[in-house]
Amino acid sequence: MAKIEKIIAREILNSTGYPTIEAIVQLADKSMGVSSSPSGTSKSKYEAIEIRDIDSKRFQGKGVLEGLRKIHSTLAPRLIGQDAQNQEQIDQIITTADGTPNKSNLGSNVTIAISTAIAKAQATSQKMPVYQYIAKLQSANIHEFVIPTPMFNILNGGQHADGNLDFQEFMVVTPRSSSYSLSLRLGAEIYYALRETIKSHSAIALIGDEGGYAPTLYSNIDALKILEEAVARAGYKFGWDAFISLDIAASHIKQGSSYKIKDRPVALSANDLLDFFLVLNEQYHLLSLEDPFDQDDWDQWRALTEKLGGETLITGDDLIATNYSRLEKCISQKAANAVVIKPNQAGTITEALRVVKAAKEANFKIIVSHRSGETNDDSIADFAVGVGADYVKFGAPARGERVAKYNRLLEIEYELS
Repeated sequence: MAKIEKIIAREILNSTGYPTIEAIVQLADKSMGVSSSPSGTSKSKYEAIEIRDIDSKRFQGKGVLEGLRKIHSTLAPRLIGQDAQNQEQIDQIITTADGTPNKSNLGSNVTIAISTAIAKAQATSQKMPVYQYIAKLQSANIHEFVIPTPMFNILNGGQHADGNLDFQEFMVVTPRSSSYSLSLRLGAEIYYALRETIKSHSAIALIGDEGGYAPTLYSNIDALKILEEAVARAGYKFGWDAFISLDIAASHIKQGSSYKIKDRPVALSANDLLDFFLVLNEQYHLLSLEDPFDQDDWDQWRALTEKLGGETLITGDDLIATNYSRLEKCISQKAANAVVIKPNQAGTITEALRVVKAAKEANFKIIVSHRSGETNDDSIADFAVGVGADYVKFGAPARGERVAKYNRLLEIEYELS
């Protein structure tokens, strides 16, 4: 048994240049855990809430000094002296101290940093890798750990790239039978080829928040064509070596009751957008369609899942927001067959694991994801392996905060082999 002895927190910068919280936890046996909070640019209204200072004189009002104060004044006195091996009890103390359903008191950027740092410290204390400790926390009977298949977001749009394209993420994905190291190589080589392809079309290879290219194109279909061309330029076969997944982030393209995209001259009704996706899938055989409709447009989610769910992942991110109640509703309404898991949307490790468990029991595919505002903390890679995720979304195979996660998976792959 190792009790929590010390909690330290400080303000650092994330990959978008705005502040976030780094938490350092030390146990009585001197084991340490360090974790920092990611931050989303595109957010669901159902995810746990970040707390910012709203002091316009510092970081345009996005400082986190108030969060640090709450850690030292509210959480540290409650947590110091607690047994770190009881993660569920630790997280219950955190959620009780917050006292709200969406972490609006302490802030999810506070709670997830502390929760994760404690888990990492305990993993160190027990002399096991974090992914093994995560598996132990969810009582997973995993006889053989498997590296999830990466979804490489190599072309950024939507809020990740100042609206150059309507759809937020254009991803390439390898077949699940490939080894992780081979998948990483393929993703990187297609990423190289995409730059050359963009330049060959006289477009500028700008970079979005998640490391993917963000050229200004006439339509979302043009982006898919360029991706298909890049796969061939890299020497691979589209639909065999590489597949396409899309994150539409449709809540951000909805205007009133309609959806506006560059591919059509007039706004589309929800039914028209559904028909657009059916044609798109027929042409490109999409692996996954994430957030194809607004997070409250349940009828269309059900309709699309009924029509395409047998061959395509209909994936809820904004729809579910790593929120147990939202997942329950999604399952009961048969509105999706895959879920994106972002621990900071839930606020604690325990709450995120609860959503994973329920999703697996419903036979949903699990996609563990980073956020657009990331740090070099690579523990999300361990989390993905520990919960037995099917896929991971860590952005493009470029930029330090993304590569840290991909390289951690390489390290785990080596350990497991």
